[in-house]
Amino acid sequence: MTLQQLKYVVTVAELGNITEAAHRLFVSQPSITNAIRDLEKEMQITIFTRTNKGVIVSTEGEIFLGYARQVLEQADLLEEKFKGAEEQSPHFAVSCQHYSFAVNAFVDVIRRFPAYQYDFTLRETETHEIIDDVARLRSEIGILYLSSRNHEVISKIIKANDLVFRELFTASPHVFISAAHPLADRTAVTLQDLEDYPNLSYEQGEYNSFYFSEEILSTLDRRKNIRVRDRATLFNLVIGLQGYTVCSGVISHELNGEQIIAKPLKVDEYMKIGTITRRGMQLSRYGQAYMEALKDHVSEEQ
Repeated sequence: MTLQQLKYVVTVAELGNITEAAHRLFVSQPSITNAIRDLEKEMQITIFTRTNKGVIVSTEGEIFLGYARQVLEQADLLEEKFKGAEEQSPHFAVSCQHYSFAVNAFVDVIRRFPAYQYDFTLRETETHEIIDDVARLRSEIGILYLSSRNHEVISKIIKANDLVFRELFTASPHVFISAAHPLADRTAVTLQDLEDYPNLSYEQGEYNSFYFSEEILSTLDRRKNIRVRDRATLFNLVIGLQGYTVCSGVISHELNGEQIIAKPLKVDEYMKIGTITRRGMQLSRYGQAYMEALKDHVSEEQ
């Protein structure tokens, strides 16, 4: 077993595809295939199950990858200590719903561990992909929310994927609106107040059921609905169309500017926002630092 083999299997697990892993690592596909086959033979396990769409990590492969990441992390520490920063190329990935504090915490991690080169990934993506990314080890940490409406279903999916949810904070529902919105001077708003304005939400692809919705109260019928893919588009529509989106109310003016404000929404609901990680898997130093940064930014932005 070599460090190179471990790097190969970890990269393949992150990308879910041997061809993509070969492109990232600048090696041939047969080299990775042969290295994985030799490693599986030596360890007497099956790390990946091959499919027409790529590879899937097996149950024993998930356990093996947890240890492999720890070995690579220790190797990185040794190289940093004795070979210098320019020899480093750390890897770290997070998948999350669209939260400004998650972005700010990610920035903090990069600043805390400056390197000559690195390969970090921040995916603001659909809810089911967040769970899938962490389950398949494409991301070390995921961030999403639970509410009274989705708690049972999402918790079952998290448990079925051998993941653990850890609450960061509980938020009461708010809406993001433009600072120039007709309702901007209200101390709080109701759903009736918002009736004539476009409701903006994040598209969830084929998983567009309310269980996976990033916005609570998604089952309510509204006359004007717009779904988007990214935060920039949503905020542009908030400003340009006097739209609104239901949210946690946690906002970073440093990141999102002063044109977007949060107003409490008068509804009987809650949002438990937290992280998901692989059960029993030790976080890398980047993962540990990210968790610390999350708590700092949550306390600052609430």
